Amino acid sequence: MPRNPADIVRNYYELVDADKVDDLVALFHDEVVYERQGTPEINGKAALRRFYEEERIIAEGSHRLGSVLTDGDWVAVRGRFEGTLTNGDPVEIRFTDWHRFRDGLIDRRETLFPGRRV
Repeated sequence: MPRNPADIVRNYYELVDADKVDDLVALFHDEVVYERQGTPEINGKAALRRFYEEERIIAEGSHRLGSVLTDGDWVAVRGRFEGTLTNGDPVEIRFTDWHRFRDGLIDRRETLFPGRRV
């Protein structure tokens, strides 16, 4: 498993695109807080797992990373996502994510989408 925060974040997107929930949840701190634009805050690993297994409205797709920037405990990512929602609608959207690290794990994640909730 990668040790560098930027590499961990890159690995996160590979895992989410491959629907490897066990492996992606392992990248997060037990006390993770996930703030996702337009949805209630997700607190803790159990809630994060539930989000990916039951609540996420994205059925499948892939992330294309543009910029990956590191500053101290934070890694910022700007990219595009293309895929299919659980209702069958196609989606193509830009995103910006912020990942904060504690003890080598992501303990805070913030996601912004311009103009759409996914």
